[in-house]
Amino acid sequence: MRIIVAITGASGIAYGVRLLEELRRAEAEVHLVVSEAAKKIMAYETDYELAEVRKLSRETYREDDIAAALASGSFQYDGAVIVPCSLKTLAALARGYADNLITRMGLCALKEGRRLVVVPRETPLDLASLRNLVAVRENGAVVLPAMPGFYHHPRGINELVEYVVGKILDQLGIPHQLFERWSGK
Repeated sequence: MRIIVAITGASGIAYGVRLLEELRRAEAEVHLVVSEAAKKIMAYETDYELAEVRKLSRETYREDDIAAALASGSFQYDGAVIVPCSLKTLAALARGYADNLITRMGLCALKEGRRLVVVPRETPLDLASLRNLVAVRENGAVVLPAMPGFYHHPRGINELVEYVVGKILDQLGIPHQLFERWSGK
């Protein structure tokens, strides 16, 4: 399975890194793009080093590498995830503005009818962002806000992160045991 992961400049870098770890466990072929803003937030929010995050993927690309294979609709893959997805990236996807490799890849996914999961991590949302979420959904993306559930009685932040990552994996059709599913007990 070939998956594209893009990490953009929004709070919640841990979601992206944890997804990369799970995709490695699932033996997926991961192609990774980390935006310049995400690199800054990674340094601020986490103890992760960019080099160690890159090692979780098969191929890495620069955000400004518009000639990369990912920039073409002919590049074949099974799904793409933008996690976390900044509101800037969301707006670009909603309005068809491909100003970097991440937005170009996302727009190619939409035009080719491929699975694109967008994971915004922002609250509260202004009206423009809500409209952008609707536009991206109408264009075919899965909008999966980083909103963890609590019915599985999480014992800490890691379990909250794993819940969201598990929901992303569900969208990609990748089996996991990251959280206990609702049983109606």
